[in-house]
Amino acid sequence: MKDKIVPDPPLEPTTPLEDAVRADDQIKNREAIKRALDFYLCPPPSKPHPPSTMFLIQPDIDTESLLAHACESLASANTLASDFADQLSRPQRNTALAIQQIIMLAELAVNRALDRVDPQA
Repeated sequence: MKDKIVPDPPLEPTTPLEDAVRADDQIKNREAIKRALDFYLCPPPSKPHPPSTMFLIQPDIDTESLLAHACESLASANTLASDFADQLSRPQRNTALAIQQIIMLAELAVNRALDRVDPQA
């Protein structure tokens, strides 16, 4: 019986040039793997989207004025939703009334915030 050569298959002798090419390929593969992992696991931070200047609220406006305007807008939306609901049939009417209720609850919250900013004596 003949002895088996270890390792199986036997290593082929390589030249220094082949070793350098193999090492270069490994480096390129590792760099490609790192780029792929960084692309999926560490995306670059997104640039903040600049706000539209079409409708711009003055930066120095006081909180009370903002709340008062929001309260008036919500009161108008509440009235519009109520009037619109009166013109609808049963299923659509329920939806419009639900929207009106959400608007009304937001109006109540803004009114409470307005009371805290400028409490009525």
